[in-house]
Amino acid sequence: MTISPFETLLLKIETRAARAGIIGLGYVGLPLAMAVARSGFAVTGFDIDPSKMVALGARRSYIDAVSDEALVAEIEAGRFKATTDFAGLADCDVIIICVPTPLTKHRDPDLSFVEATSRSIAAHLRPGQLVVLESTTYPGTTDDVVKVILEGTGLKSGSDFFVGFSPEREDPGNQHYHTATIPKVVAGDGPEALALMKAFYGAAVSTVVPVSSNATAEAVKLTENIFRSVNIALVNELKTVYAAMGIDVWEVIDAAKTKPFGYMPFYPGPGLGGHCIPIDPFYLTWKSREYELPTRFIELAGEINSAMPRYVVGKLAEALDIRAGKALSRSRVLVLGLAYKKNVADIRESPSLRLIEIIEERGGHADYHDPFVAEIPPTREYQALKGRKSVALTPDTITSYDAVLVATDHDRMDYAALAKSATLIVDTRNVFNRLGLSADHIIKA
Repeated sequence: MTISPFETLLLKIETRAARAGIIGLGYVGLPLAMAVARSGFAVTGFDIDPSKMVALGARRSYIDAVSDEALVAEIEAGRFKATTDFAGLADCDVIIICVPTPLTKHRDPDLSFVEATSRSIAAHLRPGQLVVLESTTYPGTTDDVVKVILEGTGLKSGSDFFVGFSPEREDPGNQHYHTATIPKVVAGDGPEALALMKAFYGAAVSTVVPVSSNATAEAVKLTENIFRSVNIALVNELKTVYAAMGIDVWEVIDAAKTKPFGYMPFYPGPGLGGHCIPIDPFYLTWKSREYELPTRFIELAGEINSAMPRYVVGKLAEALDIRAGKALSRSRVLVLGLAYKKNVADIRESPSLRLIEIIEERGGHADYHDPFVAEIPPTREYQALKGRKSVALTPDTITSYDAVLVATDHDRMDYAALAKSATLIVDTRNVFNRLGLSADHIIKA
């Protein structure tokens, strides 16, 4: 009796005989590789970045969510290896795509990484493989882009090979949840693909949540991020309105969250960062144009959140003028925190980069301090900032600046020393008030 590609692959997954290939060993791919390897599968990681291969070859993790010890354990167990040679995809039974999905400068989806990766897979595609997209994208991408490219080989999805989508849900710096304990939404192109998705991810994570189609799973991820984007925009807008009325928005939120039902606290800030929330909602905005439907909430939220860095610099300039009698164009500003969120080294889409840029556009001088980011790496948007180094946070350093602008409230900072040494502090995170360090020279923005 001939065994079908589906039956062969399902048996391999159930017996942990399947080899997984994970393409893109960044904030999503490397933690996923560790979770899959720990569950008993052999994993090959693929990436085009030679510096990652150097680090992994030296048994050193470059992702906070993966410790050196965890990495070494999987390497020594023979369950993980990494390469830049994509020919190894032919040996993989499950192939997972974890590559960037950025926006163009016109806020249109940039699927070039997904498309290029799909073509690389197609070059080595064979019967009995499951190909999964985890990169966040608009509904329809898995079936209309990835599947179409793979079927260009002459093999057919659902009979020769199988296609699925499972949105990543990584949260850098989260101490309570990690890849294996975050419920995993899964979908497939047909019932057999879904069965394979459930079997594979069910072996690696604690909870699997199946949905009816790849497009539905893609919509789940967008909905999660749009929810956060819209609610953060709401409190950012409330911040500006309440500030004009002399009302402290943080005090309002702290009081409102005591209501045990019907309210969930979100907090304002200097803008949005990270790969997900500032970018992903616009994938749906773009796709909705195909149906001639507006996405007013999404676009308005994007406008409000994108305007926050300029609003904060305006408050900084106002504080310098009123408190120090000095123009921003003649001032030296220390931006505290370069990462987009506290206690991580991730600077993707960080509003701190935009804050520095705006300060210097207005003639001021800006440096930064971040205990997690020693030097600004190359970025697509802020190439002029590449190579700038974090300054030491000493009393003499602090007093040499006209103002300190708190953009990211890392725990690993001496806020008491800052309050004592700084001439003027503009706090976008309410950290000084939270720590009981409020003073006349500390302004909220």
